[in-house]
Amino acid sequence: MLKILHIAPQNYAGVPYDFYQMHNKCGDYSRIITLHKNPLDFPEDICLNLPIPQFSLAKKWRTKKMSDIEKDGTTNAKYFQPKNILEILYFRCIDFSRKDKIEEVIEKYELDKFDIIHFDSGLDFYRNASQALKWKKLGKKIVCCYYGSDLRIRGIIKELDDISDLNITSEYDHLAMKSDLEYLFYPYDSSELPELNNQENEIVTIVHSPTNRKYKGTELIVNVIEKIKKERKINFILLENEKRSKVLEEKSKCNICIDQVGGRMGGTGYGKAGIETLAMGIPTVTNMTKEYSDWLPENPFVVANNESELYDKLIELIDNKELRIQIGKSGKAWTEKYHGFENVNKNLKELYKNNNII
Repeated sequence: MLKILHIAPQNYAGVPYDFYQMHNKCGDYSRIITLHKNPLDFPEDICLNLPIPQFSLAKKWRTKKMSDIEKDGTTNAKYFQPKNILEILYFRCIDFSRKDKIEEVIEKYELDKFDIIHFDSGLDFYRNASQALKWKKLGKKIVCCYYGSDLRIRGIIKELDDISDLNITSEYDHLAMKSDLEYLFYPYDSSELPELNNQENEIVTIVHSPTNRKYKGTELIVNVIEKIKKERKINFILLENEKRSKVLEEKSKCNICIDQVGGRMGGTGYGKAGIETLAMGIPTVTNMTKEYSDWLPENPFVVANNESELYDKLIELIDNKELRIQIGKSGKAWTEKYHGFENVNKNLKELYKNNNII
């Protein structure tokens, strides 16, 4: 039995927690430490509940970093570098302020006894990766798992990357950003989902649940929906900043889901929201490059990359109930085949073996 520790800044969309659940359900022992609480009520194991700076200067700083990346346009991940002395001092102060709490947690939960340490989002407790370096000297195996904006916006933490035994991602576009990344499907257990409850809908209901409007292309999606409302009788549900239980319940009542189309900085493809609706048996629309669409095995998604394609695909789904049922059934089976715990765990263990982790 392996002892696998996950450290994540936050339980993003519940994905780090799904890895933790997968390890435990497949016969290993795992814990997950999150630094910050997820505001949308995703489950936690051990949460340090550290504050996320919300003062105006911090928000402006994050916005500027995203803007700089957009202007750059490069597809290669860069090493994280503080921009100036203020950033250097800021991270040193943050690391110092959390040191006592982190050391207390390490002792309380006997974290030094774990065999494999997953740094979800490629981030240590400390920005300089000092705890990871200590564990590496103790003979621990280090795994970095990248989820999205970590590579696109923040970049790679060099000190952690230098000691990592394995780097994995579940984002297709990451593969072109960092040459040593291994692709692994997100693990997902569909038993958490409510029963599909859309059979009695007299009017086709479409749902979109962005965590970030800019990333998901929400403005474009709403424009297309408003155009379709003039031609077809539909319901549209926009779910934002809602508790997870409500989001899942509302999704279960819908006939079509739009994950993302034309967003910026969010990559292409799908995330946790897309997996959830596929697993419910709901046709799910998202954007994908042709290379990604061709690469994804038995691609179950309805692909739309711009406003015109989204309009055409939605009209086709709205007008054809049998097509919706057919796509929904195949999507549900696909999710279990590629994202089910057993299959993902098997593939992860192969990556462990290939990289001398086990």
